[in-house]
Amino acid sequence: MFAIASDDVDQVKQVLESGDAGPNDTVGPQSALEFVLTNDRLTNKMEIVKTLLAYGADPAPIVKKMGRAPTSANASTSAGLSAPSQSPALVSSQVLDALDALDPATRYYVARADAAHTRRTSALIHRSFFRPLTRVRYELVGQDRAIEQLFRVLSIHSRQLSATPLVVLLCGPSGHGKSLLARKFGALLDVPTHTVNMTTLRSTHDLWKSYSMSPYETPTSCTLAEFLINNEGKRCVVVLDEIEKTEDEKTLWSLLMPWELGRCSFEASSRHIDVRNVVWLGTSNIGHDLVFQHHESRDYSDEMMSREEYVALMEALRPRVSERLGASIMSRVTTVLPFVPFTLEEKRAICSEALNTLAGDMLRELSPSTVESAIQEALASYVVTEGARSLYRAISNKLVDIV
Repeated sequence: MFAIASDDVDQVKQVLESGDAGPNDTVGPQSALEFVLTNDRLTNKMEIVKTLLAYGADPAPIVKKMGRAPTSANASTSAGLSAPSQSPALVSSQVLDALDALDPATRYYVARADAAHTRRTSALIHRSFFRPLTRVRYELVGQDRAIEQLFRVLSIHSRQLSATPLVVLLCGPSGHGKSLLARKFGALLDVPTHTVNMTTLRSTHDLWKSYSMSPYETPTSCTLAEFLINNEGKRCVVVLDEIEKTEDEKTLWSLLMPWELGRCSFEASSRHIDVRNVVWLGTSNIGHDLVFQHHESRDYSDEMMSREEYVALMEALRPRVSERLGASIMSRVTTVLPFVPFTLEEKRAICSEALNTLAGDMLRELSPSTVESAIQEALASYVVTEGARSLYRAISNKLVDIV
């Protein structure tokens, strides 16, 4: 509780990672999560809540106390939440007031942690090396079905039911979290990551000589070839950002052997490097039009799609990617994950989080009506082809007007 009371997110994370305290520890009648939610003096409340949830804080007891789900209107059904039978009259008014006053982003993350599909999906990698990736839900908004499918693939891979290297392509429209997920992947697993900006490549030589360009990684002077040599046989991550935007698609041919056999040779005369434990993540806008068409054809496009709908979209997208990258490349890709448009609740959460990030301490000085007005105006400026970027831009412009 001292780390939380200090309002220091990094200190809270350090305590949880060290095991000195657990996310569900209690002090008196309150859990750590309840203490944060009912504490109006915390400037970093949202980030501390996200940190607690990421490390396993269980919101269910608080939801039960509340007597209803901590979501905005019409969100409980899509989140898989049901209202407990306990009478709200028996609940602490402090808890009720705190949950009612939650900003849309914090409310979204609490609801997400309590959703039935979240618990089922987390169980897929509960006992595997990839378990820390469950925290990714508190690093990005939306894409629940993509995360679920990713966890299914990782579950199979971690049980060594697949003998081939792991190659995952994240495809879909801009601004929907593809690059964010890819770049957070290695950090959450605490393994080395090398990110290649594929738009700068002109040849195979450029691929192996490329330096990492991710802001989430420790600066290094290693090329991709040196990175793979230094981490030979070890678990590590290579992100190929904007993979379809290479000037010459023949550049990708050098990935055929690494992706099929887990062996890599940078030159004809060089020895083979063991890359079987490398996780290859590619991001691409291929199929963004197909994703939008699928979204518009749904009867309830503002609700999270079902597992069956998502699988159908995956099956429709893979041939589109194969047509662009070539069958030789696609035959070695483990899975293609479509990233889909946000629901209204997800867009509200993004706006709220943007306000929290961009406004900083000034946010505490804004009235609830001003905050809600900013969110509504940002939603009106939403550009689906730009995704979250358009919402962040709209919030930034609104804050300029407010100041």
